[in-house]
Amino acid sequence: MEQSEFLEQHIFNGLENVNDGFEDTSMHYFSESDFDAVLKKAEHFGLSIYKIETFLDGKAFDTSNHDAFKKKATDPKWYTKAFSDFKKRQEGLVYAATYKVSKKLLDRE
Repeated sequence: MEQSEFLEQHIFNGLENVNDGFEDTSMHYFSESDFDAVLKKAEHFGLSIYKIETFLDGKAFDTSNHDAFKKKATDPKWYTKAFSDFKKRQEGLVYAATYKVSKKLLDRE
């Protein structure tokens, strides 16, 4: 199974991709509530999340990455904290992330 297939079937399934062409069309962008679900599923499967990007009214707002938190990309503490910080700073953000599904997990599918 390819990483994109895994993400579509297990992480993004049932969620609305709000990317209306304002960025790379292969990237998935989510509302705050849907991105919360994405992060919970990512934690469940042990995915790596390297970077979270936020957008406001179609324009880049801010980014955060695991290095800034001095955590491994698989550690949910960093992305949970980053998400919480973004929610406190600004309402109405759209979220995207850079993911990696381990080869072991892909081979299992």
